[in-house]
Amino acid sequence: MKITDVEAFNLRLPHIQARTDSSQDALLIRITTDAGIVGWGEVDGCPSVVKAIIDAPYSHTLVTGLKSLLIGENPLETRRLWEKMYRATLFYGRGGAVVQAMAGIDIALWDIKGKALGKPIVELLGGALRNRMRVYSSNMFQFSVEDTVARAKHAVDTGHTGVKFGWEPFGQSEAMDVKYVESIRRAIGDETDFMLDVGLIWDAKTTIRRSSLFEPYNLFWIEEPLHPDDYAGYGKVSAGCSQRIAAGEEECTVVGFERLIDEGGVDVVQIDLTRTGFTQAMRIADYAASRRRKVCNHNFTTDINTAASLHFLCALENALVMEYCVEPGELSKNLAIEPVKIIDGFAHLPDAPGLGVEPRMDIIEKYLA
Repeated sequence: MKITDVEAFNLRLPHIQARTDSSQDALLIRITTDAGIVGWGEVDGCPSVVKAIIDAPYSHTLVTGLKSLLIGENPLETRRLWEKMYRATLFYGRGGAVVQAMAGIDIALWDIKGKALGKPIVELLGGALRNRMRVYSSNMFQFSVEDTVARAKHAVDTGHTGVKFGWEPFGQSEAMDVKYVESIRRAIGDETDFMLDVGLIWDAKTTIRRSSLFEPYNLFWIEEPLHPDDYAGYGKVSAGCSQRIAAGEEECTVVGFERLIDEGGVDVVQIDLTRTGFTQAMRIADYAASRRRKVCNHNFTTDINTAASLHFLCALENALVMEYCVEPGELSKNLAIEPVKIIDGFAHLPDAPGLGVEPRMDIIEKYLA
């Protein structure tokens, strides 16, 4: 079997809000083979940049667009193709958007591998340790406490046992932050897990002070309070806060995650499959397990990410919980023909070969940029 085409689809909602909300656009990858098997992947990054990385022509042996590297290759050789892409992009890659583009391709290759072998991806990762994962309802903070509380109540009413809120307008005012946290906890009760995503805007001392103020509200974790490059700061925060510290969604390399774990001391390692791919994600999860850390996914995009994350987490002994974006946009909710089933707060593992989900071409055509 040989790869015959690699296509990147840049999707974009007609109205983009000025928010840190990655559910408003998407970059899907379709890999076609001469056997008629098609694989799908996704990248959570800057879609136009990722598309350029895939489509770029050959420059020299260390500066090559990803599509030209893959035409004619055997898609089942996922590890070898990862190393080939990494070596051929050394002069302009080694991280960031290039590795993210490789991750989306890697997901599509694993989708092909599963379909070719007639097995769900979770079986190719070593087998399912569970057939469902508890999900938490992942939300943006609303611009009023009342609207945020309404979302929190809706999460509980729809069967979720965990709820997370993140990003603006949170983090700017100590008094308002406490009001948000107190109001959400009161609304969801003591039995529902409450995750807090700060959004990269505090320093270590501010985080430690806020964490002490939040102790009465029993947070399940505090997520990404610091800039992602502040490994030393994360080390101080991890040592100084009573709550779990979660981070990692901006990381896309094994080395980056190793530093976050060893220097940053984070408790929950958040891996976005659309930024790491399966090939790297398993190596990262194994390293986290060796350091006795729990793993969660990051997913604020489409049904492709949801399916990839579910296969990944169901194969891990150290999986903690699964992020599930509940933003109402059509790209985040209606992309798949048959999306992953979310029932009573659990995501149920598909048993079809590969990812087990296929995107709707009418949605792709509707939002193609």
